Amino acid sequence: MNPQRWRLDGQTALVTGATAGIGLAIARELMGFGADLLIVGRDVDALETARDELADTYPDRSVHALSADVSDDQDRQEILDWVEDHSDGLNILVNNAGGNITKPATEYSEDEWRGIFETNLFSAFELCRYAHPLLTKHASSAIVNVGSVSGITHVRSGVVYGMTKAAMQQMTRNLACEWAEDGIRVNSVAPWYIRTRRTSGPLSDPDYYDEVIARTPMGRIGEPEEVAAAVGFLCLPASSYVTGECIAVDGGFLRYGF
Repeated sequence: MNPQRWRLDGQTALVTGATAGIGLAIARELMGFGADLLIVGRDVDALETARDELADTYPDRSVHALSADVSDDQDRQEILDWVEDHSDGLNILVNNAGGNITKPATEYSEDEWRGIFETNLFSAFELCRYAHPLLTKHASSAIVNVGSVSGITHVRSGVVYGMTKAAMQQMTRNLACEWAEDGIRVNSVAPWYIRTRRTSGPLSDPDYYDEVIARTPMGRIGEPEEVAAAVGFLCLPASSYVTGECIAVDGGFLRYGF
């Protein structure tokens, strides 16, 4: 076995939404495999806390942080300019930033639903496009989009969120085919309920929690590190023949539905 197939030494990864939860777990995972990190988030204090933690945990790796809002196109362009300043190209892009407002379809304002699209979908599409020249500087690079089971089936998270995550899956498939000749693999993951700050609200309702567990064959909520492990695999040389795929990190939920 070639151990380098399971390492990311010398590679640079950009992770959005990396201040907490799944994004921070992904940053830890990639640094654990040897990657240098560029992390992006909106909350300056949380971002600095995350950067300091990562730098302390992996002192032999470099980690830089930028406060930016991926839903704003000017910020997206600034992110890629910043990446160019800190690295020779880019090996890995993880589009993790996202958000949601859960409402019945008829109650969304136009600003609300458009804002969800900007944050969840348009940001990922534009960052993929802006990063393309940097990713092609290397013979083999990887993009991983963090989607959701809500892009595959109904999970009561609101129609707009489900629309953005479904479109992200199709974007992943299309870019995987279009960019294979450029040496860029494009994959995604689709988590179910993961134990994060964002899910703590819905899961605090005992009846709803019981419903979720009843529809999850493994009988528990997932952990951010379990999503990060799937993302990490899709970035490794070990997955070099995997592209256009979506790995559900859901404890078997999609086999049941909700």
